[in-house]
Amino acid sequence: MYLRHTSSVTTPYPFGTSAGGAAASAGATDAFGRVRTSNPLTLFDSSHRYHDNGLWATSTATGGTFTFDANAGLVNLAVTTASGSSVIRETTKCFSYQPGKSLLVMSTFTLNPAKTGLRQRVGYYGAANGMYLELANTTLSFVERSSSTGSLVETRVAQSDWNIDPLNGTGPSNLILDPTKSQILWMDIEWLGLGTVRLGFVINGKFIHCHSFHHANIITSTYITTASLPLRYEITNTAATASASTLKQVCSTVLSEGGYELRGLQQAIGTAITAPHALTTAGTYYPVISLRLKAAALDAIVILTALSILGATANANYNWRVIASGTTTGGTWTSAGSESSVEYNLTGTATTGGRVLAQGYFSSTNQSTASVDILKEALFKFQLERDGLTSTPYELSLVVTASVATSNVHASMDWEEISR
Repeated sequence: MYLRHTSSVTTPYPFGTSAGGAAASAGATDAFGRVRTSNPLTLFDSSHRYHDNGLWATSTATGGTFTFDANAGLVNLAVTTASGSSVIRETTKCFSYQPGKSLLVMSTFTLNPAKTGLRQRVGYYGAANGMYLELANTTLSFVERSSSTGSLVETRVAQSDWNIDPLNGTGPSNLILDPTKSQILWMDIEWLGLGTVRLGFVINGKFIHCHSFHHANIITSTYITTASLPLRYEITNTAATASASTLKQVCSTVLSEGGYELRGLQQAIGTAITAPHALTTAGTYYPVISLRLKAAALDAIVILTALSILGATANANYNWRVIASGTTTGGTWTSAGSESSVEYNLTGTATTGGRVLAQGYFSSTNQSTASVDILKEALFKFQLERDGLTSTPYELSLVVTASVATSNVHASMDWEEISR
């Protein structure tokens, strides 16, 4: 049996136009100037209806806490008054920017009112690269973070210097931003290594374009190392504060405008035909193949695209599962190649934890092949994940159990490496 993906049709969506003058095109067109009637593909969305949704890695320090609020449907990131108290939340996936397509990011939140010693950030960024909104002490800024020179450089533009609409009542929209109120931050990215990033807020159903970071015809290299990045929220006391503080994390989404096409490096690994994987004990799940990102490539975009399984023991029934974020015990991790971001383990002896992404059944006596299709929208659900805050790769494993002891199984897994 095998697992494969197919394409599907996405639904067009309209955008309102933003208010006034030079800002008007930000809502009506994407980062490449195309009218926003194109088909977007959702690479990621996050909301919190019944619990913290498990899509984020979290780091806390010096009394910082994060708590799900069931009534409000959000996560509270809270710090004490102590210097160094912090909470950082980052997605376990990076999101694939495709050259020539606009990447639209939206995040919603409520900042704690500004105070001395408190810094809050929300945006599309990781430790080394990205774009975010920052409220540090009493200064609100858009920040471009870049490691393209080999060193971390942060370019801050304070609200009073936003080059489109400073949202202080003097800009094209005539609106005044209240940072103490809940906000919808948006940005769209025209990367190609040296394009423009536009940032702003959605207010009254309109996309207000506040600032653009321009790069083409200005810089002599790339402005950030990559535009395939995670989402992040953080709150930190840079000094002792007069009172405790809370940043409310609400919803986030990342959209590839104009759809998405897989155009990566296709790779595969499987058991040798003369050496099937042994399933020693009936009813016990064994890791037949496990994949993970290399430690030096934790921001790579790698997606499982297919798997096949063949029972090698007569009269046995099998159950297979694809497990995300489990732990494989034993075996040897091997590089999939010097140009690959992946390493694999074909000799693991046990697996624990994780969540089931897909599963199915087959028999070694089947005369036909069973299949399960993954729709295009689901492709990124089979993406290799990591904890960028601790630099830990998460595993994606094919585990199998059999109804008969000492059964054997053959299997293979195909994946596509988009970042290369």
